[in-house]
Amino acid sequence: MLIQSKTTNQQMNISIRKIEEKDNETIKNIIRDSLTEYGGNRPGTAYYDEDILNMFDSYKNEKSSYIVVEVDGEVVGGGGFKHLNKAESNLCELQKVYIKKEFRGLGIGKMIVKKCIEEATKAGYEYMYLETFPNMQKAQILYRKLGFNNLDHSIGDTGHRTNEIWMLKKLK
Repeated sequence: MLIQSKTTNQQMNISIRKIEEKDNETIKNIIRDSLTEYGGNRPGTAYYDEDILNMFDSYKNEKSSYIVVEVDGEVVGGGGFKHLNKAESNLCELQKVYIKKEFRGLGIGKMIVKKCIEEATKAGYEYMYLETFPNMQKAQILYRKLGFNNLDHSIGDTGHRTNEIWMLKKLK
C-alpha cells in the first residue's frame, strides 16, 4: 500500500505484519519514546511493563496478536491485543498502540487499530477495551470514530494505575 508523506510529498510504501523477534528493541523504543512525549514515563504505565522488553514472546498466545507497521522497510509503530486480566473470556484489551512521531497523521494508527479489531474478532472476542491518557486526545478521537465508547470506570486489571480514560467497543 502507498501513502503520501506530509512533509516531502513523496509516496511511501507501507506494510503491516505480525511482530517478529527482531522487532523487540525497535518497538520497545517506540513505546517508551511515545510515553515520554505524553508524560507517561512513570511507574504505573506501560513504560514499565515487563512485556515491552520482549513483545514477540508476550503476544505468542493464539488469543493475542501484536502487529507492526513498516514504512519503506522501517518499523514505525505497532499495536496489539490480548485477553484482559481479571475480565470475562470474551473481552480483550487493545494494547500498546504507538507510532513514531514523524509518522503520525498518515492513517497508520487507524490501520493498526482496524487490524487489531479484525484479528480480535477472528480470535473470538466480543468486546475490546482500552485505556489511555487524557492528553492523548487525537488517539481518543480515532478510537471514537472506530466505535469505542467512553466508560466511567476501568474494567479488569491492566496493571496501569495512571490511565484516566477507559473505552469499550462491541466487536460482534
